Amino acid sequence: MTKDHLGNPITDTDPALIAAIDAFIQGFLAYQPQAVTILGLIEQHPGSCLGNAYAGMLYMFLESTMAPDLARPYAERALQAAGNPREKANAQVLAAWVAGDIPQVVRLAEESARQWPGDLALIKLGQYHLFNLGDAAGMLRIALHALTHAEDTPYLHGMIAFGYEQCHLMPEAEAAALRALEIEPTDPWAHHALAHVMLTQGRVDEGIAFLESVSGDWADLNSFMHTHNWWHLALFYLSRDRQDDALAVYDSHVWGREKDYSQDQIGAASLLARMEFAGIDVGERWQDVADHVARRGADTTSPFLALQYLFALERARRPEAATLLGAIEARAATPAHDRLAWEEVALPAARGIAAHARGEAALAARHLGRALPRLQEIGGSHAQRDFFEQIHLDALIRAGALSPAQQVLELRRGYDPTGIPLNRQLAQVYEGLGLPGEAARARARLPGRAP
Repeated sequence: MTKDHLGNPITDTDPALIAAIDAFIQGFLAYQPQAVTILGLIEQHPGSCLGNAYAGMLYMFLESTMAPDLARPYAERALQAAGNPREKANAQVLAAWVAGDIPQVVRLAEESARQWPGDLALIKLGQYHLFNLGDAAGMLRIALHALTHAEDTPYLHGMIAFGYEQCHLMPEAEAAALRALEIEPTDPWAHHALAHVMLTQGRVDEGIAFLESVSGDWADLNSFMHTHNWWHLALFYLSRDRQDDALAVYDSHVWGREKDYSQDQIGAASLLARMEFAGIDVGERWQDVADHVARRGADTTSPFLALQYLFALERARRPEAATLLGAIEARAATPAHDRLAWEEVALPAARGIAAHARGEAALAARHLGRALPRLQEIGGSHAQRDFFEQIHLDALIRAGALSPAQQVLELRRGYDPTGIPLNRQLAQVYEGLGLPGEAARARARLPGRAP
């Protein structure tokens, strides 16, 4: 019986196709560009159930309005092809994804995780969709199905670590990430999970030292993982006010790999905004990001993505921002499984972003304030969604709402106690509130300032 390199039985027998299937699995789990190898072979194997399913998944990962049309022929071939039950499950997951039936994708993926815990690619795909739905507990649960079957596989422990972290279970997340790195020290998703833990716990200097020590392992990763792990390092640099280092990371690693890719675009947009909120002059960098985002048109593939596209367009004063805002409003009125996330979370957030760009700070704060308590429903990680918290904070300060801004800043200080931009903001807010003693204490936390 033919098996993939994880030990799952497969019906294909052609050695080249089997190698391409293994390349997809390894590339998907380890964020390596070899995952796309299957695209160069699949036209020679129209009867391969698993091969066509994997090819279609790659197109869906484009996260764009054109992705379903590109992936649909592969889903149809995969469904029609002969295959074992696990392979058929992969085809059914792809077909549901192409059809936009994400609840069905999640149901099928979790059923498959129970039946075939060795299919780590399908489990990771399920975790991806649960992440986009903001279901942190589901992310952890689906990964844990495979623990007894794949205990020696590092990439599983990285998935488990991220599930724990998104559930706010930091000791468990760190232990799982370290277990992954015991098996495979170069695992970038385990690096990523540890970065999240250290950021959440305010271990900024430790985070810088760790990520710098493993950054050499990211050079040949796919665009998303290369740019995203560097993005995390830039967040640590911002806390330490290492402005030149943050700009260098942006220019050398975060922007410039795959400028048409969704994740690269939102990483660039959110980092540029965070740098500006930290007091950094980013020059004309917004224009290039907005040029590429504008080509997406009215892309409402995901609320999490669309809001960041909107911010980039608004910040660059692009007329396409109005079109995208209109598309978000239309999506919020369209019946779908995620309508409430669009209507009650994404839409007020979008209106807040637009108001922020117009300089209507008080209105921006009100709109964003409505969205923030339920922001998890649009997907993204805690660290990524913090971008919207920072827009809200900036709006509060600009609106002169210093008392609520003080509340937000002190809560943020709980996980960034020595953050330099944060304590500078606190000092300014306390001065505005007529609390010079607290302002002095905030300034004392800045480098070189005595209490």
